[in-house]
Amino acid sequence: MVGVEEIKIRAARFDEPAVQQLITEAMAELSRRYGGSGDDTPVAASDFAPPQGAFLVAYAGDELVGCAGWRAHGPDAELKRMFTRPAARGRGVARKVLAAIEESARDRGCKRVILETGDKQPEAIALYLKCGYERIEDFGYYKGEEGVLSYARVL
Repeated sequence: MVGVEEIKIRAARFDEPAVQQLITEAMAELSRRYGGSGDDTPVAASDFAPPQGAFLVAYAGDELVGCAGWRAHGPDAELKRMFTRPAARGRGVARKVLAAIEESARDRGCKRVILETGDKQPEAIALYLKCGYERIEDFGYYKGEEGVLSYARVL
């Protein structure tokens, strides 16, 4: 099993084939939880291009084990496509990726990290709460939809 001390974080292009494989896995998991495609929010590789965003991957050795990106949303950074492969869960990967996202957004002058998640992702909600995120008014693609939960953390 992967230990958190073995996890490294690097910037990646959202359209890299290995990254797209992670995204495919993430969407399949969301589809199992919510139905449909899992998440219909429009996302483009250019959303994560510096300086208006970044996409980061977590890896152990040469294996990608997680990812997340942020894109500019006014003065904020919107967290998107956060995912940890099942075999790497419970090892602090998501927390490490989230901290790196926050650092990247802070370095670019963002005031907060904001995100949308859903009520069928209790693990994600627990992580965000442990990391100091607080509920905010819904803002994104799923604003007003049942089960949507939006959070923010001041950087």
